[in-house]
Amino acid sequence: MSEEIALAFFERLVRLHERMVLGIAYRLLGRVEDAQDAAQEVFLKLFQKHHQIDGDPKPWLYRVTVNVCNDWYRKRIVVAEPNEQAADPSADALTTITLEERKRLLKEALATLGERERIAIVLRDIEGHSTQDSGCRGSDGAEPNLRGSR
Repeated sequence: MSEEIALAFFERLVRLHERMVLGIAYRLLGRVEDAQDAAQEVFLKLFQKHHQIDGDPKPWLYRVTVNVCNDWYRKRIVVAEPNEQAADPSADALTTITLEERKRLLKEALATLGERERIAIVLRDIEGHSTQDSGCRGSDGAEPNLRGSR
């Protein structure tokens, strides 16, 4: 494959999967800046290894994104993020507070989970991926019921 064709192929892969990678990274890391940095690292790895990936790159991208985010999550120092929505006078204050409170509670809850549980919740329950796509299976091979059953 010529260099121009390989570069065009890579650029197409980035365009197709950038939103997915950024979304997963943001939900795992909780900060846009960290998610952008992590996504950049994921796509650098894709550029280096795209010739080794057969078929659909999504499963590879899921796994690499999760691994990169886990590395970032372990290394980072939590810093308070400015509340951009509160500065918007057009937003209803009660709705904004409720939304911000829900986001804060979700971030805090995700931070208390172990690595595997956090990944499973983000990929399956927040991002909406299937259990098979997210690689979340029990030791017996069965799909876990993360939403809870009664």
